[in-house]
Amino acid sequence: MDAKYENLIRILSESDRLLVAFSAGVDSTFLLKAANLALGARAIALTASSPSLPPGELDDAKEFVNSLGCRHIVLDSNELANPSYNQNPVNRCFFCKDELYRICRAEADKLGVTIIVDGTNLDDLKDHRPGLQAANEWGVRHPLVEAEMTKDDIRRYSRELELPTWDKPSSPCLSSRFPYGTAINLERLTQIGSCEVYMKELRFREFRVRYHGDLARIEVGQSEIDRLFEKTTRDAIVKRFKEVGFNYVSLDLQGFRSGSLNETLQKKAL
Repeated sequence: MDAKYENLIRILSESDRLLVAFSAGVDSTFLLKAANLALGARAIALTASSPSLPPGELDDAKEFVNSLGCRHIVLDSNELANPSYNQNPVNRCFFCKDELYRICRAEADKLGVTIIVDGTNLDDLKDHRPGLQAANEWGVRHPLVEAEMTKDDIRRYSRELELPTWDKPSSPCLSSRFPYGTAINLERLTQIGSCEVYMKELRFREFRVRYHGDLARIEVGQSEIDRLFEKTTRDAIVKRFKEVGFNYVSLDLQGFRSGSLNETLQKKAL
């Protein structure tokens, strides 16, 4: 490990106790592991369970925390009850993170924990991240930013620490599959979640299923696009997607790209 990693451990060690907002993604998994190494049982994980959480992520979170042996708090998140969230404005993530950090702060106060941390990394500061405003308002710290760690750094350290997430594809909340302005509700989240579970069953690794009303738009990594032209695979996907409520199924020829629905924001900015 190098100076960045040692600096992260130093930053974490300066706290008496920490509450880690833990989603089981690449960044928060690495952060929780580092916090556990720095503080032991004084590092506590909190996971917010929500319909927008991709299927399987909560189980992954529980399994990993259990492997560390640290305390894990799982609480329901109710962002869908907020009209400002389910109307899906361009700052939707603010309302999601505001709910998450409200839950974290309330629980931290019960436990007598002063500091809440999350897995925001240096690269996140360059993207459209309204949730950072909520973090600032609730006083949430970003130790990975403080240690100047990029996504590549985190994957490299995760591999050295033999974390199961070192090469895990990014898996943001299911609400990120909806174009801004398209209302989000439980039925639609369930549709998208069912489709993505099926894509995993077909052993696609990096993909998104985007919601466009009656149409589902599939993005897959460039190395996997050819598989979708195989008739058996194509027919199976169309059949399953129609079973959950879509009338049309399309393939995005540009392939998978994280945050593709932010492309419209970039065009408007120009």
